[in-house]
Amino acid sequence: MLMPRQKTPELNVPLVGGGMFDLSAETAERGTVVCFYRGLHCPLCATYLAEFEKLADDFAERGIASVAISSDGAERAAAMKDKIGATQLRFGYDLPLAKAREWGLYISTSRGKTSIGIEEPALFAEPGLFLINPDQTLYYMSVQTMPFVRPHFRELLGAVDFAIEKGYPARGEYEGQV
Repeated sequence: MLMPRQKTPELNVPLVGGGMFDLSAETAERGTVVCFYRGLHCPLCATYLAEFEKLADDFAERGIASVAISSDGAERAAAMKDKIGATQLRFGYDLPLAKAREWGLYISTSRGKTSIGIEEPALFAEPGLFLINPDQTLYYMSVQTMPFVRPHFRELLGAVDFAIEKGYPARGEYEGQV
């Protein structure tokens, strides 16, 4: 289980349009929001990522970089980026499912074509949202077992503002006996 204030696993994936996303090489002043999404087959992901795209500049203004990552291949990741008209949000792809598990993501099996007529991959990761500090320690995370009921990016942005203003530390760090 990932723990707040502790280093997260390494994360390296290719980016749509070229280059690599390497979490350990990120240089944003206050860290990186990493949004793991299910893939092109998920209509809820498109809506969710469109919200993220709209707020990517707001995160950047606060010194926070943004990336959306899935286990989809390059073509499907590029199609998702195009589908939501992303210009600010980076899209990573080819997330190994073993790496998804390392991050605490749940893995689902295909149920065939989705409501939008796109085939689900045989296996894929369910969503997760993480705010990672510049030193690669975990500040915030939310992991879902389903495509529904995800944290809103606007609320995360408000939480970031509060944390900056108050110097609020990551919580949930206690590992001792209870």
